[in-house]
Amino acid sequence: MANDPYGGSLEARRKRLLFRCQRRGFKEVDLIFGTFAAREIENLDEPGLDALEALLAAPDQDVFAWLKGEAPPPPQYDTPLFARLRALCCRKDPTWTV
Repeated sequence: MANDPYGGSLEARRKRLLFRCQRRGFKEVDLIFGTFAAREIENLDEPGLDALEALLAAPDQDVFAWLKGEAPPPPQYDTPLFARLRALCCRKDPTWTV
């Protein structure tokens, strides 16, 4: 909660981040982040939520290139959470839910 600039509970922060993950504005990234958040957000601790929030602040085109492996993510974004997002993209026959 100390890292939440909006104040409020951890639950409120998770809900706000879930909404942001589903509506970044770049459809492909919305699907990836939205699917990840729907599955994982309840299990993320504060450092995980911080890492997710940092990725949400990065430009969509850059994040999409990192997820596709077209460019390496900068060190500040190359986190275990990013690796989990990328693994979601690498699934065989993925289905996307938002």
